[in-house]
Amino acid sequence: MKTKQLLVLIAAAGLLAACTGKKTEEKKVAPKEDIPMVKVESVYQENVSDSSEYTATVEPFKINSISSNSGARIKNILVDVGSHVSAGQKVVVLDDVNIATMDASIDQMRIQLANTKRDLERAKELVRIGGGTQQAADQLQAAYDAQLKAIESSTRQKTTMNENTVLTAPISGVVTTKNYNNGDLPAGLPVLVIEQQNPLKVIVNVNETEFSLVKQGMSVSVTFDAYPGEKFAGKVHIIHPQVDPNSRTFKVEVTIVNTNNKVRTGMFARVKFNFGSRMSVVVPDQAVQKQVGSGVRFVYVYSNGVVQFRTIELGRRLENRYEVISGLESGAQVVTYGHSRLNDGCKVQLAQ
Repeated sequence: MKTKQLLVLIAAAGLLAACTGKKTEEKKVAPKEDIPMVKVESVYQENVSDSSEYTATVEPFKINSISSNSGARIKNILVDVGSHVSAGQKVVVLDDVNIATMDASIDQMRIQLANTKRDLERAKELVRIGGGTQQAADQLQAAYDAQLKAIESSTRQKTTMNENTVLTAPISGVVTTKNYNNGDLPAGLPVLVIEQQNPLKVIVNVNETEFSLVKQGMSVSVTFDAYPGEKFAGKVHIIHPQVDPNSRTFKVEVTIVNTNNKVRTGMFARVKFNFGSRMSVVVPDQAVQKQVGSGVRFVYVYSNGVVQFRTIELGRRLENRYEVISGLESGAQVVTYGHSRLNDGCKVQLAQ
């Protein structure tokens, strides 16, 4: 009986020891720490093309309004909308009835001038031989000079009337507007509008930060949505000196040669300025994050198992990368995968 009780006690002691050991072992196993897993990539400096592209609108190089101040009726318009004209070409003929009247008036004035000249010569001769007065000769001289000036003035007026009766194109270009027809009496509006379309002018509003980079005569590349894949050579023609305080841009006029009149005024254009190249840190676009509720861009920089929040300023996009203007140094390792669980100072482990 004693032996049986002893065996029971030994078995109970063994069971108790086993349970106690298991609990002790369970206490030794610490809960596993949940560390985010990330992928990183090193960033380095690269030679980045320093260029900017702007949208623009095509305008004629010059615009001329063909008008007349003679008040004459239109006799014949020799061109129509769409006609190509050359500088000096006759385009409008007006009624010349006023010129005929002016011719008759000038002829009468010349007859009077000739009579006054004969009287003046006789008066001078009388003064010479003592049969006349110097006062009479001076009065005839004054009358002669006044008549001569009147003829000169009327002749200039007739020349102006001739110019306003037969109107010519001051530039080579295309007729874009015709406001009257034959027989009309022009009033207020120009008879025709001519646009010079070769070369053409492309107006660009450039960011003020590039004011010192744009130079007169520099070459630019111009493209049009109407001609995909085709580039047109342009040159900076005029740089306007003032900066718009609202848009913080300044106006630049670029000229392009319009071979075969392919480009038309009013077309949408894209102008690319190439300012050379520079060395800049370049970061993968997968590393760049945007702060919610703002336009701030940032990355997580990895070092010794920890990531740090870093605000950066971006430059231009380069396919699947961004140029970094500030906030990131060459050689830094940035997180490209696993951003969702990160915060500043967070411990991470690298994915294999």
